[in-house]
Amino acid sequence: MSSYITALYKDPDTAQEVVQRLMDAGYDPKNISLVSYDASKNEVVMAQGDEDVSGGQGAKFGAITGALVGLGAMVIPGIGPVIAAGPLVAGLLGAGGGAAAGAATGSVTASLIKSGVDEETANYYTEGIRRGGTLVSVMADDRQVDQALKVMNQYNPIDVKTEGAKWKESGWNAQDEQPQTTQQTTTEKRQSKPNQNAAGNEARAEVVQEELQVGKREVERGGVRVHTYVTETPVQEQVKLREEHVDVERRPVNRAATDADFANDKTTYEVTEKAEEPVVSKQARVVEEVVVRKDVNERTETVQDTVRRKDVDVERTGSGTNNFESYSPQFQKHFQTTYGQSGQTYNDYAPAYQYGYTLASNPQYRDYDWSRLENDARSNWETSNPNTWDRVKDAVRYGWENVKSSTR
Repeated sequence: MSSYITALYKDPDTAQEVVQRLMDAGYDPKNISLVSYDASKNEVVMAQGDEDVSGGQGAKFGAITGALVGLGAMVIPGIGPVIAAGPLVAGLLGAGGGAAAGAATGSVTASLIKSGVDEETANYYTEGIRRGGTLVSVMADDRQVDQALKVMNQYNPIDVKTEGAKWKESGWNAQDEQPQTTQQTTTEKRQSKPNQNAAGNEARAEVVQEELQVGKREVERGGVRVHTYVTETPVQEQVKLREEHVDVERRPVNRAATDADFANDKTTYEVTEKAEEPVVSKQARVVEEVVVRKDVNERTETVQDTVRRKDVDVERTGSGTNNFESYSPQFQKHFQTTYGQSGQTYNDYAPAYQYGYTLASNPQYRDYDWSRLENDARSNWETSNPNTWDRVKDAVRYGWENVKSSTR
C-alpha cells in the first residue's frame, strides 16, 4: 500500500535539499511532487511530461528538481503562478494541457485531498504555497514511509496547523482563496443533474462514499543529551610519619683509667638521623559508566473520524408502479408478526423496510438473489447504522423480496 508524505517548507532552497535527499535515499523522482509560488510571474506557461521550464522560470530550482516529472510553470486557481512538478500536479492539468496552456484546471487542495490529506490541512497547504512556501510530497510504500518522514522532518517543515490557526485569527478564510472559474461553474451545474445519454432514455445518479485513509509521520518529542566534563575536588588523607633524632648526653664518670682507655685515642662515632616524608601519587580509575540507549515500543492507536456517503433512493412513480407507501400495510403486518413482542414500534423498523424497498428498486441488483445481495446490503447499512444489521435484517429481506416479487 502506498501513502503520500507531504510537507511545506519556507523557501525553495530547503525544498530542493529535501528532494535531493529523497532521491539519494532511493525514492523514484517520478513519485516526488513539488509546488512553489512564483511571485515574479504575471504570465506563465505550463510544461508537462518531459518538458522543462525555461531558464528564467526555473533558475531557482536548478538540476535537482529538473529531474522531476513535468517540471513547469502554471497558474493554479486560488494561488496564482507557480513552478510545479510531479504526480500530485498531474491532476491539475486539463485534457490537452501542454506547455502553452497557461492555467491549471484543478486545485492543489483537491489534489491533496485525493492523496489522503484532510480538507482542512489541504487548505492550509494551499494557503502556505500562496504565501511563498514550497510544498514537497513523495509517494512511498509502507516500507519507505518511516525513512521519508525522517528525511523530511530533518529540514524543519512548517507546522501548517499552527500557522493556519494564526491565519484564521488574522481574518483568513479558506473559501476566500477558492475562485470559481467558468469551467468550474459549468462542471458543478452539470454534476447537479443526473447524467443523461444523448437519447434521453437513461439517467445516472452516482453513489459517493468517502474512505478514511490513515498515514503516519515521525515527530520529535524530546530526547537526552549526554556530555562529559572534568572537575577538581580538594581531598585529604592522614599518614603517620616516623622521625629519628640523635640525642647527645654527657654523663660524669669516676673510675680508674686503664691502658685500654688510651688505646683508641682517635675513634670517631657517627650516628645518622632519618625521617619519613609523604609521597603522593594519583591513579585514575573508572568508577561508573552511563549507558544511553533507545527502546522502541509499538502501540496501536484507534483513529476516529466521520466519512460522508451520498446514497440514491429509487422510488417508483406513475401508473402501474408502486411507491413505498403502497407497501406499508404489508410491512406493518410483517412487523406485527416478526417484531410485535420486541417492545418497539413499527416506526423503529420502517427505515429497514424502506431500505429493502430501495434495494429491490435499484437496477444494479435486478438479477441478484438474497444470498448474493446480503453482503453488499449489510455493508451499506452498517455504514450509517453500525452494529444493527442482525436486528433488522429480516425486515430488510422482507422488504426486498416483497417488492421484487411484485415488480417481476
